Amino acid sequence: QNPKTYAIVKQLLAEGNAGELQKYFGSRMEFGTAGLRAAMGAGISHMNDLTIIQTTQGFCRYLEKNFSDLKKRGVVIGFDARAHLSSGGSSKRFARLAANTFISQGVPVYLFSDIIPTPFVPYTVTHLKLCAGIMVTASHNPKQDNGYKVYWENGAQIISPHDKGISQAIEENQEPWPQVWDDKLIDSSPLLHDPYATVNKEYFKDIQKQCFYRNINKETNLKFVHTSVHGVGHKFVQLAFKAFDLSPPFAVPEQKDPDPDFPTVKYPNPEEGKGVLTLSFALAEKDGARIILANDPDADRLAVAEKQESGEWKVFSGNELGALLGWWIFTCWKNNNRDTRAIKDVYMLSSTVSSKILRAIALKEGFHFEETLTGFKWMGNRAKQLMDQGKAVLFAFEEAIGYMCCPAVLDKDGVSAAVITAEMASFLATRNLSLTQQLKAVYDEYGFHITKTSYFICHDPKVIQQLFDNLRNFDGKNTYPKSCGRFKVSGIRDLTTGYDSSQPDQKAILPTSKSSQMITFTFANGGVATMRTSGTEPKIKYYSELCAPPGNSDVEQLKKELDELVNALEKHFFQPEKNKL
Repeated sequence: QNPKTYAIVKQLLAEGNAGELQKYFGSRMEFGTAGLRAAMGAGISHMNDLTIIQTTQGFCRYLEKNFSDLKKRGVVIGFDARAHLSSGGSSKRFARLAANTFISQGVPVYLFSDIIPTPFVPYTVTHLKLCAGIMVTASHNPKQDNGYKVYWENGAQIISPHDKGISQAIEENQEPWPQVWDDKLIDSSPLLHDPYATVNKEYFKDIQKQCFYRNINKETNLKFVHTSVHGVGHKFVQLAFKAFDLSPPFAVPEQKDPDPDFPTVKYPNPEEGKGVLTLSFALAEKDGARIILANDPDADRLAVAEKQESGEWKVFSGNELGALLGWWIFTCWKNNNRDTRAIKDVYMLSSTVSSKILRAIALKEGFHFEETLTGFKWMGNRAKQLMDQGKAVLFAFEEAIGYMCCPAVLDKDGVSAAVITAEMASFLATRNLSLTQQLKAVYDEYGFHITKTSYFICHDPKVIQQLFDNLRNFDGKNTYPKSCGRFKVSGIRDLTTGYDSSQPDQKAILPTSKSSQMITFTFANGGVATMRTSGTEPKIKYYSELCAPPGNSDVEQLKKELDELVNALEKHFFQPEKNKL
């Protein structure tokens, strides 16, 4: 019933444009563990009023099956600032339609009345003990995209088999129910609640448990620049600084207000590094700030840059910031826990494609480290399991600049990570140390971990399949490569097939998934490289790392060795010319 998408389809029919119609209606968006992510527009392959209603109907029926008290507890729904003029879609409209769908079935809905950071949804699920949460966002994707991200009652993103169950329920509930189109009905419904004021108060109270140096924060002369890259983060990072008694960071004026067109950046993704931070660098130079904090548009990720003595800016990689935050959070824990026996219940997590630096710190300090599959859905669910067993999960991170620094949110959170980084920097400044110097100190103590991550773009699934098939049948059928250029392969773990050469029974310990490609190679020189497909983008990614034991401080030599390994990986395993990548 949306006049704009209706008109788009009528126009294509009038033109007899079979090709475009096929694109719009050929296949339905797939609902996976990350929920939905697609461009806004007409047809079942896009995010629009109808596909949001159908998805929510399926999700509602699935929740009814799983929770007898759904109508007592309810769900939470949040949204970012994305909007798409030509199809009339926007995150707010989608959130209201989803709310109306639940309310039409007698389910209470806690719908945020204004834009929020993504981590507020998992926080609210846990805080109000709700059955589920939905966040309408496409995070840092291009501006035409939107998404529908789902959290379970434990406050973590869903994992299998829930995705399959929801997907099936969507298939079974495609015809819109009566009244679901009329989102104005929710405004007068007693089932509609607005958690905005409560959560804004409680969240900032909860993250203060991670504030350990209030006096230093009050006194510090360190200046920070913050950018929310046209997203939702500005107001919330300002409030977080206030909660920690830090002076507010300078906000990049051109980027602080939400704008669904992201006019000042090519990609609204701070992971892309310096290109997204151009305006931040300029403001920092003007105001004499040494540190830049950048959130992605839904404020669940954080990038950090620091001005060096030379006047150059260093943008920390996700792995480097993970090393710093891991060191800092553990140090704060140690200073506040004099009982040495408590350490046996302390855990940190990271994903299998992230740096192994936490493993090195854990080995030396005596706490537990675990790695999970890629993505915060795995870390959030594992953290909850451990917490339910009485363990303390201090920190989890992934190299894609995602950090979970606070047990109140079982997902990555760029707001708490930003303010905790600011406190860490302020503390280090009292010791005349920069973040860069402290990072070197961490590597000196626990061993250098040099990483390099990149990706190839490939729009043809057949080519991707062939590339991975080739790696599994490298020297004849069912044989993996024994070397990569001059580098000898010492171990292989294939999480698509479940093979792991290092296990006695050759079976991988981490869960396997046939629907995505992922192979990890261990090399005789201590290098590790993982190749995997992306769940949300047309990319084949690689992650490589060289770990040196403490004491091996020839960083330049290590970097050179890793560069050569990566070049060999690209040349022999990706074969970009042959595969047109």
